[in-house]
Amino acid sequence: MRGLVWVLCGMLAGPAAAAELRVQVSGIRSAEGQIGCALFAEARGFPGEGATVRRVVQADPKGVECRFEGLAPGSYAVAVLHDLNGNGRNDTNFLGLPTEDWGVSNNVRPTLRAPRFEEAAVEVKDGPAVVIGVTVGR
Repeated sequence: MRGLVWVLCGMLAGPAAAAELRVQVSGIRSAEGQIGCALFAEARGFPGEGATVRRVVQADPKGVECRFEGLAPGSYAVAVLHDLNGNGRNDTNFLGLPTEDWGVSNNVRPTLRAPRFEEAAVEVKDGPAVVIGVTVGR
């Protein structure tokens, strides 16, 4: 009997919610290289290392889209990089400033520090896809 109760509870819970986030990237200067989109589910590592999921698409000056499907509803932030040389990271100059175009969700661009997760976070809910735009630049 106890087993039957657990089975019924599992049936009532239904399948896990699956949310979708679409990131439309603009401001791409050339078709050279790739556009990398990194999705973060928490502040640790944002906007650099430790992404939950990554997508890579061929660069296109007309714009590209990165899709993240099957997400649990919640807050996410996205970091985007136009990786010109294909090394998978944002190259910097001797001052530590990026030499490749980049952007984050909510198009946050602080001048003297990296963007914070809280500033770039977007709420993703179950249902229709959440569509955001990110403009890359230096």
